[in-house]
Amino acid sequence: MGRPPIDRRPNEMLAHWLTRAGMSNVELAREVTRRAAARGERGIGTDESRVRRWRAGETPRGAIPQIIAEILGERLGLPLTCPDIGLPSPGASPLAVTPDLPWRSSTTIDAFAHLIRSEIMQPHTRNSADAARVHTGERLLSPLQQWTSAAPTPLLDEMEPPRTPRSGRIGMTEVEGIRAVTATFRDVDNRHGGALSRKAVMAQIGDALAMLDNCTFSEATGRALFSAIADLGSVAGWMSFDSGRHESAQRTFVVALHAAAEGGDKALGAHILQCMARQMSHLEHYDDALDLIALAQYGARRQMSPATTSMLASLEARFHAILGALDESEQAAGRAEDAFTRIHADEEPFHMAFYDAAEMSATLGVAHQIAAKKSEGAHRARRAEKSLLLMDQALGLRPEHRVRSKAFDHLGLARTHLAVGELHGAQLETSKALALFGTISSRRVADRLIELHDEAGQFANSSPAAELRQQIGQAVPTPG
Repeated sequence: MGRPPIDRRPNEMLAHWLTRAGMSNVELAREVTRRAAARGERGIGTDESRVRRWRAGETPRGAIPQIIAEILGERLGLPLTCPDIGLPSPGASPLAVTPDLPWRSSTTIDAFAHLIRSEIMQPHTRNSADAARVHTGERLLSPLQQWTSAAPTPLLDEMEPPRTPRSGRIGMTEVEGIRAVTATFRDVDNRHGGALSRKAVMAQIGDALAMLDNCTFSEATGRALFSAIADLGSVAGWMSFDSGRHESAQRTFVVALHAAAEGGDKALGAHILQCMARQMSHLEHYDDALDLIALAQYGARRQMSPATTSMLASLEARFHAILGALDESEQAAGRAEDAFTRIHADEEPFHMAFYDAAEMSATLGVAHQIAAKKSEGAHRARRAEKSLLLMDQALGLRPEHRVRSKAFDHLGLARTHLAVGELHGAQLETSKALALFGTISSRRVADRLIELHDEAGQFANSSPAAELRQQIGQAVPTPG
């Protein structure tokens, strides 16, 4: 009667649309049975217990998924498809958006379209098991290594006719429009956090994909269009990451990396890989984070601008410090500072506009903060002093609209003060971070606040540390 999926989880999409439609399990069972009989489908007789099993993750057979989509769609007045309700289309396997996605333009377009539909329809934005479902280790890195040699595939395959009739012709004006929209969404993300605009970005990607499917263009315009969509996809992935939607973020980053490959844009691919590395670090997969940085450095070695070189080296310094390789961390920090001196802002790609003196100082400041925690005596004091100097510098250089970054800077200062027992300084910087946290929506900042709360536990008997912990506890739920 049905087969369980390999990774069986409750079908939250089906449950969501049943609730929206106001249908009980019994009502759906009766309607499926009635429609199946009217279509001449033999042997389909469902009941309330079977619907419960579908909601628990069992996949109904044959034409049943399509019948359910039609029933719910008619009840709601929406054109629902099988994937919208968490079920595979009849006779077709659902598109698996994993790191091991074929490096082909048509597959990339399909994967992005699948993500857009599932993201816009998603009924909720947080899942406690979400982070556990991201790909790590060889499952993540082995397929992505093909990026280093992936070449753009033909945009119009002579063996495969267009899926839709093409009308209208686009040029670089439309590409520039996508880039302008991408810059606007990046600004919104910096000011307010990722949760508020994530779905709007996904919808914008859908509009851009329509150009690839429905319009004609030159080869050069097509490559530029893929690159622009990849950059917009990186913003969507970043917003999902900032919202705590880790599985969605990783899928979006992977497809964006494919789009960058179709655009022949290795430098943008390196940027997307560093976004993935930051996510892996946030989830405490530090070896994977460092491997992703190494992959970005190797794959983009012929296209890397000074800003990209500096950015990747600064993250390398941070991840080496986390893993306890303090000498390697300091060497990478030196390379980051050296490359930064060679930057000419007007020669850098669009996606590197965020990497300025403030961003470099903050990234290296965190690297020295982590190194201070792993050092003793004079080495600890020297690294902590360097961390405080760099993060103070970052705060002084941050543009006003980089609200979330400023919150991270204050948190970085608080954690460095805490590392050397300067509790009053830690409490003061925490208060400043919390004031900014109240104006944005960012799961990443909330996670960092919880980490600071836990780190201050060793000083809980002191008044400043107790107040710090109390302030965080009032602003964001903390474990225990």
